[in-house]
Amino acid sequence: MNDINNLKFSPKVLWMPILSVLILWLIYWIEINFRYNFNELGIYPRSISGLKGILFSPFIHSDVSHLFNNSIPLFVLLMSLLYFYREVAYKVLVYGILLSGFFAWMIGRNSYHIGASGVIYLLFSFVFFSGIIRKHYRLIAMSLVIIFLYGSMIWLLFPTEDRISWEGHLSGFVTGLFFAFLFRKKGIVKIEHQFSKTNFDLLFDDNGNLIELEEENDN
Repeated sequence: MNDINNLKFSPKVLWMPILSVLILWLIYWIEINFRYNFNELGIYPRSISGLKGILFSPFIHSDVSHLFNNSIPLFVLLMSLLYFYREVAYKVLVYGILLSGFFAWMIGRNSYHIGASGVIYLLFSFVFFSGIIRKHYRLIAMSLVIIFLYGSMIWLLFPTEDRISWEGHLSGFVTGLFFAFLFRKKGIVKIEHQFSKTNFDLLFDDNGNLIELEEENDN
């Protein structure tokens, strides 16, 4: 998919992010209305039982504010991934969630780590660095939009508040960077301009010598 003209809008670019966000809200609604507490399904570092959180933690949120703050960037970044990087979008999502979750499980504090923020940092990092690495003008523009909208998230890669899982953020960010390099040649890439030869160019050989003069000298 080297031609930017292949970028055509597909309904799944819109409905998949919408469905993803709705699922998060539905799970939180179930938790509140039926008085469940899903926190124990989160990632608990260096614990065998805590490994299940790699799959379940992105769907669990502590309160409405936590869920709302994750919903909008998740929607925007998922749309960006599915539109500009559709060829590798599912690999980035599936493998990225597993890998970043495992990193968080290894380096995290002894506490339950929940929320979709790790996925958000995965998408943020992948979309931003992919545009820079590929050097395609539209992808670079998208990278600049992403850094303008969510550049302040960089500060949450470091320990700031005990209630914030900076380990999950960092794991997602590093994983996104890794996949940006890994898939840098997949999908839309910058095509180097190749000059076509004219009739004038055919008068010269590869060394720049005039072909007609060489033939006359041979005679």
